[in-house]
Amino acid sequence: MLRFLVRPFGISCALLLGGCTLRGAPSFSLAGAYFPDWMLCGIIGIAVAVGLRVVFVLTGLDALLSLRLFTYLSLGVITALLAWLIWFGP
Repeated sequence: MLRFLVRPFGISCALLLGGCTLRGAPSFSLAGAYFPDWMLCGIIGIAVAVGLRVVFVLTGLDALLSLRLFTYLSLGVITALLAWLIWFGP
């Protein structure tokens, strides 16, 4: 019975860990701790989206938007991807 439970577990672990390499994760040292690069780009995207929301509210453009959530979400994602491309791109 145990053999039937161990075999699928081993196969699933092999499939899930197939992308891991010995080089390690792409990370950098920030204040002594290692952070993944995507996390920093995500934080930049969130900060820019919040900043643009403040600017849009102050200028009155926020009232003209029909889909505010998707607008700010897309602005944050575009900023995060541009930060990734500029900082870590080819």
